[in-house]
Amino acid sequence: MPGNNLRSLVGTSSTKVGTFLFEFATPGIGQILKAAGADFAVLDMEHTGFGFDTVRQVVRYCQAAGLPLVVRVPSQQRHHISRALDTGADGVMVPIVSSVEQAKAVLDAAKYWPDGTRGVALGLAHERFAMRSDPLLDRFAEQNQRTVIILQVEDPRGAEAADEIAALPGVDALWLGHNDLSVAMDKPGAFDDPAFLKHEQATIAAAKKHGKSAGRLGVDARQCAAFTKLGYDFVAISGDVWLLQQAFAAGVATVRRG
Repeated sequence: MPGNNLRSLVGTSSTKVGTFLFEFATPGIGQILKAAGADFAVLDMEHTGFGFDTVRQVVRYCQAAGLPLVVRVPSQQRHHISRALDTGADGVMVPIVSSVEQAKAVLDAAKYWPDGTRGVALGLAHERFAMRSDPLLDRFAEQNQRTVIILQVEDPRGAEAADEIAALPGVDALWLGHNDLSVAMDKPGAFDDPAFLKHEQATIAAAKKHGKSAGRLGVDARQCAAFTKLGYDFVAISGDVWLLQQAFAAGVATVRRG
């Protein structure tokens, strides 16, 4: 399999910078981001109208650019997880994982035997359509090792279980869903609240303790830089919609000022 994938990035101390794709599923998007210096991208299915046909296309675009792509699936349903991986995505990001039991269910759906019960259909997109006759066990192991599992901590229960979740073999990263966590605490947007900070610190500490990665979305590059000082090693600078809006709005303001 091609060596440029997400596996080489997770669990390392170096800062990985990417962004989210909510709107621009265009043929050039992978190469545009790669040329700009992105280490990864996250294609969002949770909050968009993107379906699996779009996912299949964007995976190809990013493969052509050599840019690792994570698909944030819309739920913990096994058919969402396994289908995203079957498209050839480098990994999946799974929302609202609040317990060890939920984490184990995600892993079961994402991993082939003997690590899980993912349905077998080889020789397709996740193997780059290669014509292979290798033993099945070798191919299972290759995919289990290649694909990355990122679990989102989005409520207090998830933060409290973060240490146990991060300890599970197969979990590669914890991603703080800051907005949902604050809402689940009945304190929307209170990101400086002591309880929020406690949950955040517990999530980061759990990831670091077990050699896993910790990630968070920032509103801009300045905030992402601050996040790296907290211990996050994966940061996403906003998303495609807002990056375009912010850059254009700044340009408009400059022109109007003369």
